[in-house]
Amino acid sequence: MRRLAHELRLVLLALQFFTRVPVTGRLAAWVGWQPGWLNDSARYFPLIGLGIGAFGALVLTIAAQWWPVPVAVGLSIAATLLLTGAFHEDGLADSFDGLGGSADRERVLAIMKDSRIGSYGSAALIVVLGLKALALASLPIGWSAAALVVAHGLSRAVAVALIRALPYAGDAEHAKAKPLAQRVSTAGLVLACIWPLAAIAAFAAAQAASGSFAVPGWRAWIAALLAAAGAGLVCARWFRRRLGGVTGDMLGAAQQLSELAVLLAVLACVGR
Repeated sequence: MRRLAHELRLVLLALQFFTRVPVTGRLAAWVGWQPGWLNDSARYFPLIGLGIGAFGALVLTIAAQWWPVPVAVGLSIAATLLLTGAFHEDGLADSFDGLGGSADRERVLAIMKDSRIGSYGSAALIVVLGLKALALASLPIGWSAAALVVAHGLSRAVAVALIRALPYAGDAEHAKAKPLAQRVSTAGLVLACIWPLAAIAAFAAAQAASGSFAVPGWRAWIAALLAAAGAGLVCARWFRRRLGGVTGDMLGAAQQLSELAVLLAVLACVGR
């Protein structure tokens, strides 16, 4: 029972870290805080991602009953941005501002700490958010909702994999999320990957049971897995080459890029 309670604490810590969902009062007191718990909670990051994606999918499905699909997609993306406080999008912009030019390592880290947004960051946000919206709007509504959930989960598994694979590149003592400067355990990474894989299996089973699992079905989910893995590998190589490791902002960039990669992979297989 104690073990179960501890795992629930870790889930709630991950929820606090990734979203604006309030964990206050007696619940916050019960959750508590210990050094290392945030690092341990990384195994639940993709689970929280699935929840964020499910919220976006719910908004998308309901909004599509009232407005054209492109408007519903826009409202869905806005809903997830509100839920997360644009947490990863901020990392995307900071990373591209820092890595977009040819600055040296120390200058890159200084740029990423600057709260102002530059031209590289602005362009990255416009392109990534725009492509995600176009991909979602181009899919049948059922596939769009499912892909949104899976993309949010898989992309956060990619971030956990990078925490495991790469050293922390910034100043660990002054990191905004200091526990994430420590590498995730292999067991933690395996559990983190199980959540999106389970979601894919559930969607595939539901599609098969409903008779809507057309030929591109399995191909689309396999492509999604390959796209997430490919995006993670590209980011890992890029981050290692430029800074020798990863920072919190770069994890946010990897999440955004791998989320986009998953959506584009599903679209390439399913289309209209």
